[in-house]
Amino acid sequence: MWHNCKVIVPRLATNRLRRALEAFPAVALLGPRQVGKTTLATMLAGQEGDRARYLDLELPSDRAKLADPELYFAGHEDKLVILDEIHRSPDIFQVLRGVIDRRRRKGIKAGEFLILGSASMDLLQQSAETLAGRIAYLELTPFVVPEVVKHDPLVVERLWVRGGFPDSFLATSDTASLEWRQAFIQTYLDRDIPMLGPRIPAETLHRFWQMLAHAQGQLFHAAPLAAGLGVSGHTVARYLDVLADLLLVRRLQPWAGNLKKRLVRSPKVYVRDSGLVHTLLGIRDHEELLGHPIVGPSWEGFVLENLVSLASPRTKAWFYRTSAGAEIDLLLDFAAGHRHAVEIKRSVSDPRPSKGFHLACDDLKVQGRWVVYPGRERFRLDARTQAIPFTAAAQPNLPWAP
Repeated sequence: MWHNCKVIVPRLATNRLRRALEAFPAVALLGPRQVGKTTLATMLAGQEGDRARYLDLELPSDRAKLADPELYFAGHEDKLVILDEIHRSPDIFQVLRGVIDRRRRKGIKAGEFLILGSASMDLLQQSAETLAGRIAYLELTPFVVPEVVKHDPLVVERLWVRGGFPDSFLATSDTASLEWRQAFIQTYLDRDIPMLGPRIPAETLHRFWQMLAHAQGQLFHAAPLAAGLGVSGHTVARYLDVLADLLLVRRLQPWAGNLKKRLVRSPKVYVRDSGLVHTLLGIRDHEELLGHPIVGPSWEGFVLENLVSLASPRTKAWFYRTSAGAEIDLLLDFAAGHRHAVEIKRSVSDPRPSKGFHLACDDLKVQGRWVVYPGRERFRLDARTQAIPFTAAAQPNLPWAP
């Protein structure tokens, strides 16, 4: 859960995290900074009582405790050890592997380590190489609709405008929320990204981030972005890698099955948090957003991010587009072979999908056709297509589709 003064927001990831700790010796809880990882971990630690030990590896005093990590872990064999800001001690992964394997031989098989990280590429590579088969990965996203909605459309509006980072969403005013997001972006540029490895001028990366916000939901083409920044296409691709690795940007890949169609091959790119989109573009509140050209792409990205974040981990997400104009905003492949197509509309009065949507659905022989819109009623648009309110669609595991 997340608490701010007297506000308490239960997190959907809590039960998934508990189940993972019951099944794996190590669990990595990943997500951007300030998303609530530490709050969730310390809440679990508090429930464990004396069985949990929390170490913040940004604190020299806690890093000193791991000067001899094998000795420390040996002294806490019956404890859940929580290692926050793991990128500060990347060499610890090799030690964890040996400790976990020794404990397995003693019959200890789960609930030993909870690792918190900002999802840098180095973190994922280190853990994947050394802890394969011993670690589960969970992503903690900013708030999603089911965590905050109280049958009040203004709550959804606030989540869209401010984004889902807890301190931004729960701020006392739009101005306070905007100031928090501005500071968040600047901290990432000045401190967090350089600390995680890539050496990119802060001003250049800020301009690139703004370019992505202006092009929210569009196909990624490196050449015009590179020209605007005065760098190479390869360098722009590296910038995108950095923001995607930090879970700040989503690359939605195109569906690329074996059809006799000319398919788009470039990914679509979204700044994942709608509040950051608005901050990067200088949009202060809902009124300014409604008058800005980004309003449609912003809504599409907001809805898409909620749906993808709430889908089962086994669900695969794509988009589909052909050179002839057939297009699906979001294509969801569920486990059991169910394939569903989603069109995202901001119109309440006329949420009918485009002709290209139906052409694309016919191409792929989808099992379900859905239009997600901001209204309140669920109804059929035609014999094969249903309109569904966003608040009804944005539910854990998307039970409306399969």
